[in-house]
Amino acid sequence: MITLKNMETSEESLLDIDGSYGEGGGQILRTALAFSAILKKSFRIHHIRSKRRNPGLRPQHLKGVEALAQITKAMVRGAEMGSETVSFFPGDIHPGDYQFQIGHGKGSAGSVTLLLQTLLLPLSLSQERSTLILSGGTHVRWSPPFHYLSEVLYPTLRSMGIHVEASMERWGWYPKGGGIVRAEVLPASEWKPISLVERGSLKKIHGLSATSHLPRHVGERQKDYAVKRIEKEMEMDAEIEVLDHVPASGPGSFIFLVAESEGALAGFSSLGRKGKRAEEVAEEAVDSLKNYIESEACIDPHLADQLVPFMALSRGHSSFITNQITEHLLTNLWVIHRFFEIKISISGEKGRKGRVDFFNG
Repeated sequence: MITLKNMETSEESLLDIDGSYGEGGGQILRTALAFSAILKKSFRIHHIRSKRRNPGLRPQHLKGVEALAQITKAMVRGAEMGSETVSFFPGDIHPGDYQFQIGHGKGSAGSVTLLLQTLLLPLSLSQERSTLILSGGTHVRWSPPFHYLSEVLYPTLRSMGIHVEASMERWGWYPKGGGIVRAEVLPASEWKPISLVERGSLKKIHGLSATSHLPRHVGERQKDYAVKRIEKEMEMDAEIEVLDHVPASGPGSFIFLVAESEGALAGFSSLGRKGKRAEEVAEEAVDSLKNYIESEACIDPHLADQLVPFMALSRGHSSFITNQITEHLLTNLWVIHRFFEIKISISGEKGRKGRVDFFNG
């Protein structure tokens, strides 16, 4: 990465992105970085994460800028902790083998899954395989857990011709982090459009209940509560595996539920924390699962949000129906529109079930 601190670089022609738009979070930066790299369109983003308690670049956002700058040999201005303005001038995408640690060796639970979100889109459009080894938080608040990517997002992307193989060598809980994820991004010859509007019959519900440095009964209680509610309220069996003492630097607990239907996958999770009972952890995930099933929508809100950048770049007509149109989704669509013109149709109100259609070429 070349940092433009002492160079006179005109920013008059840069695409201007308002980081405070919509939900005003880090997703605006991540999507902007990915599309900038793909389209080789330089941009300037200001008011980064201005609506958050600690505005500006945090470790995971800074690492996203630095990592994609390294992969694209970009020139960057403003890439430092706390910065609320960044200018990004990308070069060509260079696939290869990369290692990135969030926190510059100091340790951080910054999300490796959100870092992956920044890097996956550009690398999947390159002509060669890439290997990523990422260190940081794998199961932390306000970000998709690793298992959501491996069990829901990546299998869905495969139906579009996008292939990612990911494994986790070590779990990373908040606040210590230290998780390690390895991802292989294979070149895609052609991206196919996707239609996710008919869920079909619900085939099964499965998942896992995991703990580190906690008594085994914590994971068992999470599982038991979830199974009982699913059997009683949804009249289905649930296969939930208990994993105790998963390798991690500190204590943590997690439950993850997958709803596998004929036409879609959906995932729901919850994290434990000190003072939060195991039953409360399970309850959060089951509540989300129940809302999704009762809505009869095809995909969950998290998949909707993560799929739209890929769908926008796929030729043809892609569509989905989600059980909730979120501010996060609408903000992501706004960022995509800032980079290139594409016809997008949105049916439904924010906070409710809705449909999104892309018409590209």
